[in-house]
Amino acid sequence: MANTDSSLQQTVRAKRTTSKTGRLAAASSIGTALEWYDFTVYNIMAALVFNHVFFPSFDPLVGTILAFSTYAVGYISRPLGGFVFGHLGDVAGRKAVLIITLVIMGVTTALMGLLPGYAVWGIWSPVLLVALRFVQGIALGGEWAGAVLLSMEHGDPDKRGRNASFAQVGPSCGTLIGTGFITLVTVLMSAEQFQAWGWRIPFLLSLLLVMFGLWLRRGVEETPTFVAMQAAEKTTHTPLKEVFVRYPKQLLIAGGSRIGSDVLYALVVVFTLTYVTTVLELPRPLALMATMLGAIGNAITVPMFGALSDKWGRRPVYITGALLAIVWSFVFFVLLDSTQPVLIVLAVIGGLLIHAMMYGPQAAFVTEQFPSHVRYAGSSLAYTLAGIIGGGFAPLIITTLFKEMGSTLWVSLYVSLALAITLFALWKAKETAHKHL
Repeated sequence: MANTDSSLQQTVRAKRTTSKTGRLAAASSIGTALEWYDFTVYNIMAALVFNHVFFPSFDPLVGTILAFSTYAVGYISRPLGGFVFGHLGDVAGRKAVLIITLVIMGVTTALMGLLPGYAVWGIWSPVLLVALRFVQGIALGGEWAGAVLLSMEHGDPDKRGRNASFAQVGPSCGTLIGTGFITLVTVLMSAEQFQAWGWRIPFLLSLLLVMFGLWLRRGVEETPTFVAMQAAEKTTHTPLKEVFVRYPKQLLIAGGSRIGSDVLYALVVVFTLTYVTTVLELPRPLALMATMLGAIGNAITVPMFGALSDKWGRRPVYITGALLAIVWSFVFFVLLDSTQPVLIVLAVIGGLLIHAMMYGPQAAFVTEQFPSHVRYAGSSLAYTLAGIIGGGFAPLIITTLFKEMGSTLWVSLYVSLALAITLFALWKAKETAHKHL
């Protein structure tokens, strides 16, 4: 066994030397960027348009709550993607799964752009929207772990935090591209045109982005770790079973670590659009511009904090971010309620910079909880199951709390509770930055 392990490590090291960091970073981040472009377009439309197009019989805030309910469906279906694609990723390979998930995500998003509204198809319109959202969530549930492993298993083992964070840049880039397209569309047409048909354009553009992502990913080889495991016959046929039987503690720690950052992201990116436009009754471009600037800051700093976790450790950087996020969840609404554009932009940028402090080391931390032969399955399950508790219902809970309680204090307390769960998971975890994989 010792000779086999030594041979496996030598094979992995040899193949790593042929990999180019730039191409790997692009393939990893562009894939998640395209996935999250699709997801972001849906999220923004749920906040701005879907309450009129698909749920027109309700008052604006109730319609928004119903739209966010369909948002949650995309998170509920993620574990199914985690089960299916997590199994395939450890059995058939990382690269093949990444191609499949990208195609599914792009096609379902384009179909959303073609879906008639409630006025045309009645109840079938929101039903089909929910069905497409369900399929979209399945694809994203299998995407994240593969994108992380694509760069982490190819790259320098001493820079796993930085390399794994390349995939974490994707959500901010996708948010930026999606928000940018929507901002452009809203500027070029009237509010009536946007609500009538303009909102469909960003959905349809997804097909062009997916084709570019496929071209980029097809040019990247399978990860050296998986190739070496195949050569040494060390892959497993039942990765999901092994995760639940042999690594339940790691699954809980990895999942718990994600909850706080997901809820914070939902507050800063998703709910801000509703709060600024519906509650404060401020111009929509202001909310979109704040989100875009925050996404830029997030994309730049995520790999910085990932690299910092290689030096200081995953837990110190992660814990610092979670503590700052608790404070910011209260400061956030003070800045928004000022109704001053500069302070509103500052609220979003600050929130996404703090989010980056957690998100940077997160990918490496989660994947490092599991050994190579079940790493795709374990990471996918942790990501998707935590997503239901964290990001999936967060916009719905936040909006409902505000509507029922009439105060943002309860929203801040909810966000703080989610971050407390993350802090507990990190406290129970062992440092993994210099752990041999």
